[in-house]
Amino acid sequence: MNIQQLEYIVALDDHRHFVDAAESCHITQPTLTMQVRKMEDEIGVQIFNRSRKPIEPTPAGEEIIIRARQILREISDLRNYVSHEKKSIEGEFRLGIIPTLAPYLIPRFLPQFISENPNTHLRIEELESEQLLKALHNDRIDIGLMVTPTEERQIREIPLFYEPFLFYAPYDHPYMHNEFIEDNLLDPAKVLVLTEGHCFRNQTLDICGKANQTNNAFGFYYESGSIEALKAMVRKGIGYTLVPELSVDSMTDRPFVRRFTAPEPVREVSIVVHQSFTRQLLIDQIKSAVLDNLPDNINKTKSVKKIKWR
Repeated sequence: MNIQQLEYIVALDDHRHFVDAAESCHITQPTLTMQVRKMEDEIGVQIFNRSRKPIEPTPAGEEIIIRARQILREISDLRNYVSHEKKSIEGEFRLGIIPTLAPYLIPRFLPQFISENPNTHLRIEELESEQLLKALHNDRIDIGLMVTPTEERQIREIPLFYEPFLFYAPYDHPYMHNEFIEDNLLDPAKVLVLTEGHCFRNQTLDICGKANQTNNAFGFYYESGSIEALKAMVRKGIGYTLVPELSVDSMTDRPFVRRFTAPEPVREVSIVVHQSFTRQLLIDQIKSAVLDNLPDNINKTKSVKKIKWR
Protein backbone atom coordinates (compact mmCIF):
# COMPACT_ATOMS: atom_id res chain seq x y z
CA MET A 1 0.00 0.00 0.00
CA ASN A 2 1.31 3.45 -0.91
CA ILE A 3 0.19 7.07 -1.12
CA GLN A 4 -0.63 6.82 -4.82
CA GLN A 5 -2.97 3.90 -4.23
CA LEU A 6 -4.77 5.89 -1.53
CA GLU A 7 -5.15 8.76 -3.99
CA TYR A 8 -6.54 6.36 -6.60
CA ILE A 9 -9.26 4.89 -4.39
CA VAL A 10 -10.31 8.39 -3.26
CA ALA A 11 -10.50 9.53 -6.90
CA LEU A 12 -12.54 6.45 -7.78
CA ASP A 13 -14.91 7.16 -4.91
CA ASP A 14 -15.27 10.76 -6.11
CA HIS A 15 -16.00 9.87 -9.75
CA ARG A 16 -17.53 6.36 -9.38
CA HIS A 17 -16.17 5.63 -12.86
CA PHE A 18 -12.78 4.12 -13.74
CA VAL A 19 -12.13 6.19 -16.88
CA ASP A 20 -13.03 9.51 -15.24
CA ALA A 21 -11.03 8.68 -12.11
CA ALA A 22 -8.01 7.69 -14.21
CA GLU A 23 -8.17 10.98 -16.14
CA SER A 24 -8.29 12.98 -12.91
CA CYS A 25 -5.15 11.15 -11.73
CA HIS A 26 -3.42 11.59 -15.11
CA ILE A 27 -2.96 7.87 -15.62
CA THR A 28 -4.50 5.27 -17.91
CA GLN A 29 -7.63 3.37 -16.94
CA PRO A 30 -5.84 -0.03 -16.97
CA THR A 31 -3.18 1.37 -14.61
CA LEU A 32 -5.83 2.62 -12.20
CA THR A 33 -7.70 -0.69 -12.32
CA MET A 34 -4.49 -2.64 -11.69
CA GLN A 35 -3.39 -0.46 -8.75
CA VAL A 36 -6.79 -0.59 -7.03
CA ARG A 37 -6.90 -4.37 -7.47
CA LYS A 38 -3.34 -4.65 -6.17
CA MET A 39 -4.28 -2.75 -3.02
CA GLU A 40 -7.37 -4.89 -2.48
CA ASP A 41 -5.29 -8.05 -2.85
CA GLU A 42 -2.66 -6.73 -0.43
CA ILE A 43 -5.11 -5.89 2.36
CA GLY A 44 -7.46 -8.80 1.62
CA VAL A 45 -10.56 -6.59 1.40
CA GLN A 46 -12.71 -5.66 -1.60
CA ILE A 47 -12.99 -1.87 -1.59
CA PHE A 48 -15.39 -1.40 -4.53
CA ASN A 49 -18.42 -3.33 -5.73
CA ARG A 50 -17.85 -3.41 -9.47
CA SER A 51 -21.18 -5.08 -10.25
CA ARG A 52 -23.03 -1.83 -9.52
CA LYS A 53 -23.38 0.89 -12.13
CA PRO A 54 -21.95 3.31 -11.19
CA ILE A 55 -19.53 1.43 -8.98
CA GLU A 56 -19.83 1.89 -5.22
CA PRO A 57 -17.65 1.22 -2.22
CA THR A 58 -18.37 -1.88 -0.20
CA PRO A 59 -19.25 -1.30 3.47
CA ALA A 60 -15.64 -2.11 4.41
CA GLY A 61 -14.45 0.01 1.50
CA GLU A 62 -16.33 3.05 2.80
CA GLU A 63 -14.37 2.89 6.06
CA ILE A 64 -11.10 2.40 4.21
CA ILE A 65 -11.82 5.41 1.97
CA ILE A 66 -12.64 7.57 5.02
CA ARG A 67 -9.29 6.60 6.54
CA ALA A 68 -7.54 7.19 3.21
CA ARG A 69 -8.94 10.73 3.02
CA GLN A 70 -7.73 11.41 6.57
CA ILE A 71 -4.25 10.11 5.77
CA LEU A 72 -4.03 12.17 2.57
CA ARG A 73 -5.11 15.30 4.45
CA GLU A 74 -2.40 14.71 7.04
CA ILE A 75 0.18 14.14 4.31
CA SER A 76 -0.89 17.38 2.65
CA ASP A 77 -0.61 19.20 5.99
CA LEU A 78 2.86 17.73 6.50
CA ARG A 79 3.97 18.86 3.04
CA ASN A 80 2.63 22.34 3.71
CA TYR A 81 4.45 22.41 7.05
CA VAL A 82 7.74 21.38 5.48
CA SER A 83 7.28 23.93 2.69
CA HIS A 84 6.66 26.64 5.29
CA GLU A 85 9.68 25.54 7.32
CA LYS A 86 11.90 25.82 4.26
CA LYS A 87 10.71 29.39 3.68
CA SER A 88 10.74 30.50 7.31
CA ILE A 89 13.78 31.45 9.35
CA GLU A 90 12.05 32.87 12.39
CA GLY A 91 13.49 31.84 15.74
CA GLU A 92 16.94 30.80 16.92
CA PHE A 93 19.57 29.02 14.85
CA ARG A 94 23.01 27.81 15.90
CA LEU A 95 25.93 28.84 13.69
CA GLY A 96 29.40 27.35 14.00
CA ILE A 97 32.41 29.10 12.46
CA ILE A 98 36.12 28.27 12.49
CA PRO A 99 38.42 30.65 14.45
CA THR A 100 40.45 31.75 11.40
CA LEU A 101 37.26 33.04 9.77
CA ALA A 102 35.25 34.34 12.73
CA PRO A 103 36.98 37.68 13.54
CA TYR A 104 37.24 38.66 9.88
CA LEU A 105 33.96 37.42 8.38
CA ILE A 106 31.35 37.84 11.13
CA PRO A 107 31.73 41.64 11.43
CA ARG A 108 31.32 41.90 7.66
CA PHE A 109 28.10 39.95 7.11
CA LEU A 110 26.29 39.94 10.46
CA PRO A 111 24.96 43.54 10.43
CA GLN A 112 23.27 43.03 7.05
CA PHE A 113 21.90 39.63 8.06
CA ILE A 114 20.40 41.04 11.27
CA SER A 115 18.90 44.00 9.43
CA GLU A 116 17.28 41.82 6.77
CA ASN A 117 16.11 39.10 9.19
CA PRO A 118 14.88 40.85 12.35
CA ASN A 119 12.98 37.77 13.58
CA THR A 120 16.02 35.51 13.35
CA HIS A 121 18.45 35.05 16.25
CA LEU A 122 21.85 33.51 15.56
CA ARG A 123 23.73 31.79 18.37
CA ILE A 124 27.32 31.87 17.10
CA GLU A 125 30.08 29.58 18.37
CA GLU A 126 33.71 29.33 17.30
CA LEU A 127 34.72 25.72 16.66
CA GLU A 128 37.78 24.14 15.09
CA SER A 129 37.05 22.27 11.87
CA GLU A 130 36.74 18.74 13.26
CA GLN A 131 34.65 20.02 16.17
CA LEU A 132 32.35 21.86 13.78
CA LEU A 133 31.75 18.76 11.67
CA LYS A 134 31.07 16.68 14.77
CA ALA A 135 28.60 19.32 15.99
CA LEU A 136 26.74 19.14 12.67
CA HIS A 137 26.55 15.36 12.86
CA ASN A 138 25.31 15.51 16.47
CA ASP A 139 22.74 18.25 15.73
CA ARG A 140 24.50 20.63 18.13
CA ILE A 141 24.63 23.35 15.48
CA ASP A 142 22.39 23.99 12.48
CA ILE A 143 24.81 25.54 10.01
CA GLY A 144 28.52 26.23 9.71
CA LEU A 145 31.06 28.44 7.97
CA MET A 146 34.35 26.68 7.34
CA VAL A 147 36.97 25.65 4.82
CA THR A 148 36.08 22.89 2.39
CA PRO A 149 36.12 20.32 0.91
CA THR A 150 35.41 18.18 3.96
CA GLU A 151 34.93 14.91 2.04
CA GLU A 152 32.10 14.01 4.43
CA ARG A 153 29.27 12.17 2.66
CA GLN A 154 26.50 13.44 4.96
CA ILE A 155 27.61 17.07 4.81
CA ARG A 156 26.31 19.43 2.14
CA GLU A 157 28.78 22.13 1.09
CA ILE A 158 27.78 25.46 -0.49
CA PRO A 159 31.00 27.17 -1.70
CA LEU A 160 31.07 30.95 -1.19
CA PHE A 161 34.49 32.24 -2.22
CA TYR A 162 38.19 31.49 -2.59
CA GLU A 163 40.37 33.35 -0.10
CA PRO A 164 44.06 33.74 -1.05
CA PHE A 165 46.91 32.89 1.30
CA LEU A 166 49.35 35.80 1.61
CA PHE A 167 53.02 35.84 2.55
CA TYR A 168 53.59 37.87 5.74
CA ALA A 169 57.17 38.80 6.65
CA PRO A 170 59.31 41.60 8.19
CA TYR A 171 60.53 44.53 6.06
CA ASP A 172 64.04 43.14 5.82
CA HIS A 173 63.07 39.64 4.69
CA PRO A 174 64.88 39.00 1.38
CA TYR A 175 61.65 38.01 -0.38
CA MET A 176 60.01 41.35 0.44
CA HIS A 177 61.99 42.89 -2.43
CA ASN A 178 59.92 40.78 -4.84
CA GLU A 179 56.49 41.79 -6.09
CA PHE A 180 55.31 38.16 -5.93
CA ILE A 181 56.47 35.16 -3.90
CA GLU A 182 57.12 31.67 -5.24
CA ASP A 183 55.88 29.16 -2.67
CA ASN A 184 58.50 26.56 -3.61
CA LEU A 185 61.23 28.91 -2.31
CA LEU A 186 59.84 29.21 1.23
CA ASP A 187 62.04 28.06 4.10
CA PRO A 188 59.87 25.60 6.07
CA ALA A 189 62.08 25.94 9.15
CA LYS A 190 61.19 29.60 9.71
CA VAL A 191 57.41 29.61 9.36
CA LEU A 192 55.22 30.41 12.37
CA VAL A 193 52.05 28.33 12.41
CA LEU A 194 48.82 27.93 14.34
CA THR A 195 48.37 25.16 16.88
CA GLU A 196 47.15 21.71 15.86
CA GLY A 197 43.42 21.49 15.23
CA HIS A 198 43.29 24.53 12.97
CA CYS A 199 42.76 23.65 9.32
CA PHE A 200 44.74 26.79 8.41
CA ARG A 201 47.81 25.22 10.05
CA ASN A 202 47.57 22.15 7.80
CA GLN A 203 47.21 24.31 4.71
CA THR A 204 50.15 26.53 5.70
CA LEU A 205 52.39 23.50 6.17
CA ASP A 206 51.24 22.13 2.83
CA ILE A 207 52.14 25.36 1.01
CA CYS A 208 55.52 25.64 2.75
CA GLY A 209 56.38 22.02 2.08
CA LYS A 210 56.73 21.44 5.80
CA ALA A 211 55.35 18.15 7.08
CA ASN A 212 55.38 17.48 10.82
CA GLN A 213 58.39 19.72 11.44
CA THR A 214 58.91 22.42 14.03
CA ASN A 215 60.19 25.96 13.62
CA ASN A 216 63.66 24.83 14.70
CA ALA A 217 65.48 27.84 13.20
CA PHE A 218 64.59 29.85 16.31
CA GLY A 219 65.82 29.59 19.87
CA PHE A 220 62.29 28.67 20.92
CA TYR A 221 59.25 26.71 19.78
CA TYR A 222 56.10 28.74 19.32
CA GLU A 223 52.64 27.90 18.03
CA SER A 224 49.62 30.13 18.51
CA GLY A 225 45.86 29.82 18.25
CA SER A 226 45.67 33.36 16.89
CA ILE A 227 46.62 34.68 13.47
CA GLU A 228 46.96 38.14 15.02
CA ALA A 229 49.57 36.82 17.49
CA LEU A 230 51.60 35.32 14.65
CA LYS A 231 51.47 38.61 12.76
CA ALA A 232 52.65 40.51 15.84
CA MET A 233 55.65 38.17 16.17
CA VAL A 234 56.55 38.67 12.53
CA ARG A 235 56.32 42.47 12.82
CA LYS A 236 58.95 42.20 15.55
CA GLY A 237 61.27 40.51 13.08
CA ILE A 238 60.72 36.85 14.01
CA GLY A 239 60.26 34.43 11.11
CA TYR A 240 57.41 34.68 8.65
CA THR A 241 53.90 33.30 8.38
CA LEU A 242 51.01 32.93 5.96
CA VAL A 243 47.75 34.77 6.53
CA PRO A 244 44.28 34.69 4.93
CA GLU A 245 43.54 37.81 2.90
CA LEU A 246 40.50 38.81 4.98
CA SER A 247 42.80 39.17 8.01
CA VAL A 248 44.91 41.86 6.38
CA ASP A 249 44.35 45.38 7.66
CA SER A 250 45.20 47.91 4.97
CA MET A 251 46.95 50.30 7.38
CA THR A 252 48.81 47.92 9.70
CA ASP A 253 49.55 44.90 7.56
CA ARG A 254 50.08 46.01 3.96
CA PRO A 255 53.82 46.77 4.35
CA PHE A 256 54.37 43.18 5.53
CA VAL A 257 52.35 41.42 2.82
CA ARG A 258 53.19 39.94 -0.58
CA ARG A 259 51.02 37.88 -2.90
CA PHE A 260 52.06 34.52 -4.34
CA THR A 261 52.68 33.97 -8.03
CA ALA A 262 49.85 32.47 -10.06
CA PRO A 263 48.23 30.09 -9.53
CA GLU A 264 47.65 31.66 -6.11
CA PRO A 265 47.14 29.24 -3.21
CA VAL A 266 43.62 29.73 -1.83
CA ARG A 267 41.25 28.20 0.67
CA GLU A 268 37.65 27.46 -0.30
CA VAL A 269 35.23 28.98 2.21
CA SER A 270 31.77 27.42 2.31
CA ILE A 271 28.51 27.16 4.17
CA VAL A 272 28.10 23.61 5.48
CA VAL A 273 24.95 21.87 6.69
CA HIS A 274 23.88 18.31 7.35
CA GLN A 275 22.13 16.66 4.41
CA SER A 276 18.92 16.57 6.48
CA PHE A 277 18.85 20.38 6.92
CA THR A 278 15.74 21.88 5.24
CA ARG A 279 15.96 25.64 5.87
CA GLN A 280 17.17 26.66 2.43
CA LEU A 281 16.16 30.27 3.06
CA LEU A 282 18.64 30.51 5.95
CA ILE A 283 21.40 29.25 3.67
CA ASP A 284 20.41 31.75 0.99
CA GLN A 285 20.26 34.69 3.42
CA ILE A 286 23.66 33.96 4.98
CA LYS A 287 25.19 33.41 1.54
CA SER A 288 23.78 36.70 0.28
CA ALA A 289 24.98 38.64 3.34
CA VAL A 290 28.49 37.18 3.06
CA LEU A 291 28.90 37.77 -0.67
CA ASP A 292 27.48 41.30 -0.48
CA ASN A 293 30.15 42.32 2.03
CA LEU A 294 33.36 40.77 0.71
CA PRO A 295 36.20 43.07 -0.38
CA ASP A 296 36.26 43.74 -4.11
CA ASN A 297 39.53 41.87 -4.63
CA ILE A 298 38.24 38.56 -3.22
CA ASN A 299 37.32 36.12 -6.00
CA LYS A 300 38.92 38.37 -8.60
CA THR A 301 41.95 36.10 -9.04
CA LYS A 302 41.34 33.80 -11.99
CA SER A 303 44.28 31.43 -11.61
CA VAL A 304 44.13 29.68 -8.23
CA LYS A 305 45.37 26.54 -6.53
CA LYS A 306 42.92 25.20 -3.96
CA ILE A 307 44.70 23.95 -0.84
CA LYS A 308 42.96 21.16 1.05
CA TRP A 309 43.20 20.84 4.82
CA ARG A 310 42.50 17.12 5.10
